Amino acid sequence: MEKAAIGIFDSGVGGLTVWRELLLLLPSENTIYLSDAANAPYGEKSVEEIYQLSRKNTRWLLEKGCKLIVVACNTATTNAISRLRNEFNVPFIGIEPAIKPAALQSRSKRIGVLATRGTLASNLFSSTSASYTAGIEVIGQEGTGLVGLIEKGLQDSENAREHLAGLLSPMLDRGIDHLVLGCTHYPLLIPQLRELLPESVQIVDCGPAVARQTRAVLEAAALLNPSGETGTHQLYTNADPAVINRVLKEMGKPEKADAAEF
Repeated sequence: MEKAAIGIFDSGVGGLTVWRELLLLLPSENTIYLSDAANAPYGEKSVEEIYQLSRKNTRWLLEKGCKLIVVACNTATTNAISRLRNEFNVPFIGIEPAIKPAALQSRSKRIGVLATRGTLASNLFSSTSASYTAGIEVIGQEGTGLVGLIEKGLQDSENAREHLAGLLSPMLDRGIDHLVLGCTHYPLLIPQLRELLPESVQIVDCGPAVARQTRAVLEAAALLNPSGETGTHQLYTNADPAVINRVLKEMGKPEKADAAEF
């Protein structure tokens, strides 16, 4: 099982930001990435719909022989990962907004969280916030429409910038000094965010922490690939591969995604 692939799924291209961090930290690991773009965005669906989609994605990856599943989607993590862990006998790594480091580092005692409706409304988000934010004001902002813009490759358009500025405004008005990206799609907006945010606001992305947790779980389970060779990577989508291939090109990655029915 050591040489089996790490399975990764998201509702679209956002999980590539986590996949990229996994490749940096675990270059010998093989990966299979699944983009359920035909059903994006997850953040606007019911809890049961999110679970059923996550369950379908997990089954597909396990049929490919994956040794561990990274749920590279904040919405799926917060709404489905507990049930997935109960149903499937395989390690799962989830994605949570990086509220803890933002709260610990905040000087203004105000942090912003840009996330989907499904994440902000979840019990896991509420419990995580309560655990780490004593004395900290957390200003949540639903990133309405952002996933759709990213999936269409329109995040650099003028309309997208104006829309993003409008979403950031209420948090900036409250004096945040950290912005937590609560959706794996949102790191793809970092160039635009850096233009719109004052230098005093730090952007917090969970991707590197997820990669470290993945390594720790693989080590504990004696599942790290011992080959020392560069891993191989397969990427699939149930929508137009051109979307994910555009993002891969922008990341400087040579891999190409294939279309698949699932």
